Amino acid sequence: MNLPIKDKDGKNLSISQVIIKIVNRFQNILLEFQVFLLHLISAFPCHFTRRFFYRLAGIKIGSGSTIHIGARFYEPSNISIGADSIIGEGAVLDGRETLKIGNHVDIATDVMIYNSEHDVESESFAAHNAPVIIEDYVFIGPRAIILPGITISKGAVVGAGAVVTKDVPPFAIVGGVPAKIIGERKNKELRYKLGRARWFR
Repeated sequence: MNLPIKDKDGKNLSISQVIIKIVNRFQNILLEFQVFLLHLISAFPCHFTRRFFYRLAGIKIGSGSTIHIGARFYEPSNISIGADSIIGEGAVLDGRETLKIGNHVDIATDVMIYNSEHDVESESFAAHNAPVIIEDYVFIGPRAIILPGITISKGAVVGAGAVVTKDVPPFAIVGGVPAKIIGERKNKELRYKLGRARWFR
């Protein structure tokens, strides 16, 4: 049985479809409120306090990893960060699909990592989600953008301001818009540690 209720595209909805939409709307409101609270927490000037609340929200954070002030998250429960990794100020981490960040990863200021984007060919402008994997010892420079479905392999370097639209091979150095290989990291035996957390960053 269809009700005299239509969706945003003008299609009639059944009772079960209306109930599903109502439940989804409430879930989205709760998620948006959680994201808002995490954004407020991101301004608190103590690394240990922020990390406590991020873990409480479902972000998996490995030992010794740091998330600096001003980070933003979407669906935090799908985000995992390995050990001894640094997430810079103002970074955006998208958990609308799986986001896995490895060990000893250095993500600089204002990096944006997305795993959801609109399909511009879709009649309803629907979202398309795909996981993002960032392997160990990757460095991502300031204001780089990583798009959905990307794997950045071990030891790779993404230059400042790059827009990564394709997978990055191990130890490759990429830059530009869209990002292309511009070099290769010579040291393949990476064993460094990024060091202690900055308490008030």
